[in-house]
Amino acid sequence: MRAALALTLTLLTTDLASAQRRPVNVDDQFRFVDVGDPQISPDGDWILYTVTATDVAADRRNSDVWKVKWDGSQRSQVTFTPENENAPRWSPDGKFISFLSSRPGPTKGTQVWVLERAGGEARQLTQLKGGVTSYQWSPDSTRLALVRRDSDEPEEAPAARGGEGGPPPKPIVIDKYQFKRDGPTYLTDNARTRIFIYHIASRAIERLTSDGDYDESNPEWSPDGARIAFSSNHDDNRDRTRNTDVFVVDAKPGSKSRKLTAFNGNDGGDLAWSTDGKLIAYAQGSEPKFNFHSLNRLAVVPADGGTPRVLTASLDRGTGSPSFTQDGREVVFTVTDDGAQYLARTPVMGGAVARTTEGRRVAGNPSSANGRTVVTSATSSEPTELYAVEGRTLRKLSTHNDALLQELQIQPAEDIAFKSKDGTEIHALLTKPIGYVAGRRYPTLIRIHGGPTGQDQHSFAFERQIFAANGYVVINVNYRGSSGRGAKFSEAIFADWGNLEVDDVLAAADHAVAQGIADPDRLGIGGWSYGGVLTDYVIASDTRFKAAISGAGSANHISLYGHDQYTYLYDNEFGPPWENIDLWIKYSYPFFKANKITTPTLFMGGQNDFNVPILGGEQMYQALTTLKVPTQLVIYPGQNHGLTRVPYLRDRLERYLAWYGKYLNGDVSKTSAERK
Repeated sequence: MRAALALTLTLLTTDLASAQRRPVNVDDQFRFVDVGDPQISPDGDWILYTVTATDVAADRRNSDVWKVKWDGSQRSQVTFTPENENAPRWSPDGKFISFLSSRPGPTKGTQVWVLERAGGEARQLTQLKGGVTSYQWSPDSTRLALVRRDSDEPEEAPAARGGEGGPPPKPIVIDKYQFKRDGPTYLTDNARTRIFIYHIASRAIERLTSDGDYDESNPEWSPDGARIAFSSNHDDNRDRTRNTDVFVVDAKPGSKSRKLTAFNGNDGGDLAWSTDGKLIAYAQGSEPKFNFHSLNRLAVVPADGGTPRVLTASLDRGTGSPSFTQDGREVVFTVTDDGAQYLARTPVMGGAVARTTEGRRVAGNPSSANGRTVVTSATSSEPTELYAVEGRTLRKLSTHNDALLQELQIQPAEDIAFKSKDGTEIHALLTKPIGYVAGRRYPTLIRIHGGPTGQDQHSFAFERQIFAANGYVVINVNYRGSSGRGAKFSEAIFADWGNLEVDDVLAAADHAVAQGIADPDRLGIGGWSYGGVLTDYVIASDTRFKAAISGAGSANHISLYGHDQYTYLYDNEFGPPWENIDLWIKYSYPFFKANKITTPTLFMGGQNDFNVPILGGEQMYQALTTLKVPTQLVIYPGQNHGLTRVPYLRDRLERYLAWYGKYLNGDVSKTSAERK
C-alpha cells in the first residue's frame, strides 16, 4: 500500500513539474551554452573543457575554460575574462594549464597563455606578432609545437573600399586557382601556415621543417618527444588538389620531413601515435573525385615507413578522433552511424570493430589518460554536456544546461523510416509538437540539413524545439548524399544533384501524410546551405508545399562558377561548364524552370557569404518576383555563411515562424524587427 502511494505521489510530482514547464521562445536560443573540447589531465583526475555562452547585450559569444574532477565532486570556472579562451591543455607533467586567448597582454593577437594547476593569474607564454593558430605540448613539457602563419601580419580580408577622404585600399590582385574562402573572402596572401618549435625557457622560436612552400597542420609529438607527425599537401599543383599526406620529421628545427602515405586523396585528420612510437593512426579519405562526399576510414602507418593499413575497411562508416589504448593493442575512435555517433575500438593488428558506447546519441571529442576517457555527448532532448565513459555507459560530469531544461518543454526526436520512389529505405527524425494528439493532423515542416555530406542526428537542435513549440511537426530527412549510411549512400548523388534526394524528401512528406500525422494542405519546407539548395530543387519539382524558406541556397549554379569557393568541387564532380554545358543546365534546373514554381518562398543569406553567395538567393528571388509568385529576400549585412550577430539570429527565427505561419496557418503577425 505504501509503495503504491509513494509511486502515485512520484507520478503526480513529475506531472506537476512537467505542467509547470513552458514552451521555448526565440530568445531561449541565447540561454543555452555549448560544452566542448574536453582534455583529461595526465593522472586522469581532472578534466578541462570550454563553456561558450551568448552575451546578448554585447552581441557576441564568449568562451571560458572550466575544470571538473573525474568523480564529479568538484567543478569550477578557470577563466573569467570577456575575451574568448579556448583550446585548454594540460602540460604533460601536470603542473600547468594552458589555453589560447586574445585577451590584453604584452603582445596582441591570439597567444598561448599559461597558469599553474592550482590556479592564480594567467601569464602570456607566447609573444608572437601574427599570433598562434594551434599548439601542442612536448612530452617533456619544455617545448611547444605551434601552428602559425609564416608572416607576422594577421590574416585579414581585403577592404572593400577606403574611408571617406582617406587613401583607397590597394587593388586586390588574384593569381590563384582557389582564390575565395568564406570568412577571409579573397585569398590574396601568399603566407603559409607552418609548424614552429617554441622553447619555453628561452622563448626562442624556430621553423620545424626545411620543406618548401607548403602548408603544414595537425602536429602530434611522438611519445619520446623525438619526432613530430603532421599533415601537408606536397603536390606540385597543390592549389588544384586536396591530396594531403601524413609526414614525420625529427623534432629539431630545420629538419627534412619524410612522407609516410601515398594515397591519391586526403590522408591526415587527427593524428595519434601508438604508445611504443611505432605506428601513427590517421584518417584516409576517398578518391579525389568523391572529395565532397568523402568517408574517412581509420588507418595506421609505420612511423619509420611502410605500408599503411586501413582498419575499418569493412565498417563502411565515417570515423574520427583516433587514440591508442594504454597497452597499444587497440585504437579507440568515433563512428558516425545513421543519425548517431558512438565510440568504438578495433585491434591494431586487424579484427572486428566493437562499439563501446550505447544509445541514440552523439558522443564525440574523446580524451583519454591513465585508463580513463571522457567525451562530450548530447541527445535530441539534452544539449551537449561532459561525460565520463565507464564500460559501455556514460556518467554525467557537467550540468550547465540542466536548470534551463527544467523550465522548458522539450520534445525528443523519433526515428522513422520509409521507402523512396525507387525502393531505397530512407531514415529521418520526427519531432512532434507540444501537446501532440494521435490521429490529429498537423502543419508539417521538412527541414533539410546542409552538406550534403552531413546528417541530422540525435543531438540537440534548438530549431526543432522552436517549431515544436509553435505547433509544427518537424521532419529532418537524411536523404541520399548524407553521411552515416555508408559510402554508396553518400556518393549516390555524385554529379546528379536534385534527383534522388528530391525523391527522398517527397517520400518523407508522403509518409507523414499516410501516417495521419501531416496535414497535406499545410506542408512547408526549408533549410540552410545545401538545405537551401535542395529546397529550390524540391519546389521546382513539386507544387505540394505551401511555404518554403531557402537559406544560403543557390539554383543557377553556372553563374556561381568562380564566384563561390567550390571551383575544385565543380571541376572534379561536374567538369567545367564549357565541357559539360548540358549537365550544368540540368543541375541548375530550379532557375531555368522557375516558371514551374508556385510555392511562396522566402530567400535569405549573408551579404558577405563566399560559401554560397547571396547571388543564388537574389537570382531566385528575381525570378519569382518576375513570375508574380509570393516571395521575399532578406540579406544580413556583414554576415558570412553562418550568422553570428545576436539580432540577426533572433530575426532569422522570427522570420521562419512568420513565413510559415502566414502561408500554413494564416497568421499575419510581424517579426520584432518589422514591428520596430
